[in-house]
Amino acid sequence: MIPSEMDAVVPTGTGGPEVLELGRRPVPQPAEGEVLVKVDACGVNGPDMVQRRGHYPPPKGASDLLGLEVSGEVVAVGSGVTKWKVGDTVCALTNGGGYAEYVAIDASHCLTIPEGVSTTDAAGLCETFFTVWSNVFHGHDLKEGMNFLVHGGAGGIGSTAIQLGAAMGLNVFTTAATADDCAYCERLGASRAINYNDEDFVEIVREAGGADIILDIVAGDYVERNFKAARHDARIIQLAFNKGSKMEINLMPVMLKRLTYTGSTLRSRPEGFKSEIAAELQENVWPLFPKKLVTVTHAVLPMSQAAEAHEMMESAKHRGKILLKP
Repeated sequence: MIPSEMDAVVPTGTGGPEVLELGRRPVPQPAEGEVLVKVDACGVNGPDMVQRRGHYPPPKGASDLLGLEVSGEVVAVGSGVTKWKVGDTVCALTNGGGYAEYVAIDASHCLTIPEGVSTTDAAGLCETFFTVWSNVFHGHDLKEGMNFLVHGGAGGIGSTAIQLGAAMGLNVFTTAATADDCAYCERLGASRAINYNDEDFVEIVREAGGADIILDIVAGDYVERNFKAARHDARIIQLAFNKGSKMEINLMPVMLKRLTYTGSTLRSRPEGFKSEIAAELQENVWPLFPKKLVTVTHAVLPMSQAAEAHEMMESAKHRGKILLKP
C-alpha cells in the first residue's frame, strides 16, 4: 500500500547544512515513462551542496527536493513503461527528489543492481558513474596506456574515475591530501597517487610524459598547473571549482599544446542523453562488478541527519560516497 504522504528532507531556505530538516511531502505519482521507487538509500553529492546554497536550481518540472541518485524497489509504473515492473530492484539517476521515501524517475534512467553490490551501496553509483563515463569515455576512443590524471582521488568522483580508468586500461595518476588517502587511491587502481601537500603533481606527471586526460574538481590555480601537466592534444575536463571558478589565466598553452578544455553539468543534459549513458553503463560497465569495480561507501546516515551528511561532505575528509537512508 503506497501512502499519500512521505518523509522527505525539506530545506527551510538556502544556506548552510542547518537548513535541511525532515518534513512531510505528498508521495509523487509516476508520469508516462516513469517509475515510482520506494527509496532504500540515496547518495549525497556535490551538486546537492550547491543547490542547498541556492545556486543550482532544478530543471523545469523536476522536484525541488535534493537527491540525484537512489536505489530501491519499483512500487508503481507509469504508462508506456515496459522494461520495469513492480517488485524490481533498481539504482537510478534522478533529476531531484532523492532525499525522500519515494521518488518518481524516468524509467530509462534506471539500471539493475550490479552483481555483488548491496541495494544500499548501489545508491551511490549512478551520479558519479554517469558523470565520469559521460565526460571521459562517452564518444571518445581511448587507447590503453594513456595517462589519466584525476584530482581529488579519495572523493566520490575521484574514487569512481580511478577505478574506471584502471579498468579501461588507462595509466591513472591522482592527487590526494594525505599518505593514507594516497594508499587508498592506489588500492583502487591508481598507478601513482600524489600527496599534493608534499609533491608537485605537475613535475611528476610531466616526467611520465604528460597527461592525455585530466579530470579536475579543484580549479583555482590548478587550471594553469593542469595546462603545464598536460601533453599535446590533451583533454582537460572541469567538473567543479573547489578553489573557485574565477581566476586570471594564460591561455597560450591551450594554443601551443592544442588542448581541449571543457566541462559539463549532468543534470541539465537532455533526458535522451542520460538514457544513452544509462544504456552504455549497463552494457559496458556494470559487468565489471565485482571483479574490476567495487562500491566505496564512506558512511550511511539516517535521512534525519542530512545536515550532518552535508557537513561531512563539505569537510572533504571522506573517502567514497556518503549515503542517506529513510
